[in-house]
Amino acid sequence: MSKRSSAMDTSLLMLEMLKRIPKNRWITAKELQQQLSDAGFERDIRTIQRHLNNLAGSSQFNIILNDLGHPYGYRWGKHSEGFTTSSLSTQESLILRMAEEYLKNLLPSNLMASMSGFFEEANRNINQAPDLQKESEWLSKVIVTPESQPLLPPQLQEGVFEQVSHALYNNCWLQISYTNAEGINKGAQVMPLGLAQQGPRMYMVCRYRGFQDDRALALHRIEQARAMTLTFDRPEDFDLKQFDAERRFTYGRGEKVKLSFSIQKDAGLHILESRLSEDQEHIDKGDWYDISATVVKSAQLKWWLNTFDDRIKDICYEPAQEMDDAHQELETGPESIHD
Repeated sequence: MSKRSSAMDTSLLMLEMLKRIPKNRWITAKELQQQLSDAGFERDIRTIQRHLNNLAGSSQFNIILNDLGHPYGYRWGKHSEGFTTSSLSTQESLILRMAEEYLKNLLPSNLMASMSGFFEEANRNINQAPDLQKESEWLSKVIVTPESQPLLPPQLQEGVFEQVSHALYNNCWLQISYTNAEGINKGAQVMPLGLAQQGPRMYMVCRYRGFQDDRALALHRIEQARAMTLTFDRPEDFDLKQFDAERRFTYGRGEKVKLSFSIQKDAGLHILESRLSEDQEHIDKGDWYDISATVVKSAQLKWWLNTFDDRIKDICYEPAQEMDDAHQELETGPESIHD
């Protein structure tokens, strides 16, 4: 590596460290090393300690070192503004503060910790706003409420998220020990292709070595994970958004169907307001709505329909392809189907 590249890497690392040193609490070298690792900066603990001590000993930065006990702690001085590469507006700070409240029970604690510097800057901006009362009141005027029963996120095994995210970021093969829903544990080498948050749970989309199909594994069921040094070329035929559109996270296989059902008006009004699909249609039948829409068939869809109990009836699934073929035949004649 050239001296210029090395200096640039060190400068970027120092900037990331300065952004993540908090103002109102102590942070250890180990905690900072973990946050930097989550951000893609892999450094040994001695390197982090050396840079922190240099920052604390510099007159250019008001970094305080607490060396009264072990491990040592670091933070910005009491009257310091801290460090940021950009100044958040009051509105941006409010949005970030709301995001912190929404994400705190959804994301792993180590990932939230890596964002602590940004959240603290947002809080500092709100507390220093010209109209402090209005800015502070806004946070008590807006909430995000879940559609279903709130659940706490399942516990992840220590180190699993870090190894998975590292392998995903660097396109490395991942060695895992995974226990499925039936309690069967198996070891495997997988190609990590994506991460997805579904409610309080996180899933890794991957391909097992020697197979071509893509699977979603619950992160909390991974007992152990180790990013390997062996890398892979990311498959050109994989699209995470398409994987989600096929409802693969909810036990679907991408099978599109024409769904139709009758539902009582008081239970079905919201479906007219928040439609199932762009081609959704409905007919007013007095106390009932007849609704039809093209959707992807999945277990989640069946669970959702079952929640209406006796307020829904005449549920029918018709293959969407047959509907398309029949429509095409009516418009252009049967010979076009065989072209």
